[in-house]
Amino acid sequence: MTARRVTKAAKAPSPRANHSKASEFEPILQEPAYRKVAAALLDRITARSISAGERLPPEIELARQFGVHRGTVREALRELQTNGVLKRERGSKLMMVTRPERVDVAAGISRALALHDVSYHDVWEALTALEPPIAAAAARHHKSADLVRIEGIVSADTDVGQTAEFFRAVGEATHNSVFMLAHEPLVQILVPSLEALIDKVPQAVSRIATAQKRITAAIRGGDPEQAGEWMAKHIRDFRRGFEIAGISLEQPVETH
Repeated sequence: MTARRVTKAAKAPSPRANHSKASEFEPILQEPAYRKVAAALLDRITARSISAGERLPPEIELARQFGVHRGTVREALRELQTNGVLKRERGSKLMMVTRPERVDVAAGISRALALHDVSYHDVWEALTALEPPIAAAAARHHKSADLVRIEGIVSADTDVGQTAEFFRAVGEATHNSVFMLAHEPLVQILVPSLEALIDKVPQAVSRIATAQKRITAAIRGGDPEQAGEWMAKHIRDFRRGFEIAGISLEQPVETH
């Protein structure tokens, strides 16, 4: 008798086996209602359909419009107030739209940079890229009041606070909000290390004062090229100062 080989039919793969993890859908996250209310208000504010200085309707009216409880609206308003988008004037129960202060926005960015282990070398590179163009723009666009402020700062004793204010004043003399918002977090991060630099490097004060005077003279003379060049030298000096003071540029920044 001839043996017959019986071939077992292959088992068809289940439909579930054909789907990899990569093709699966992510779970839908349930966002709290107050966050949705805050996002809706923020969309109106950033779209300028609710302007700075304009008061919002009372909480009970906002609750009616959104179809939520008054407590939900209160939480949304509190979040926007914490972010500097709303404020309550003394004696008023209504929230008013406001612009977040530049220093407050920058403080949040500075903390975020510190949490991301940004090093002093990273900050120095960013200052190298930003500050010379800022000084050049200040030479082109400053007003007489800006120059009076800068000269007043330069005439004061050189210390950590004075150095930070000099950077801020030059930034504000550009009348460019992007420049001002971009460099403020870096200035805030730089301040703690400047204190150690000035303490450990005796010649730092005189070199900072000289650079500030040269930059101010270039701004006063409306010379963008000289203002940019002297600011670039000023930033390079900070690196040399860190090295002399024994402050490692590779260490993570600290914030106060």
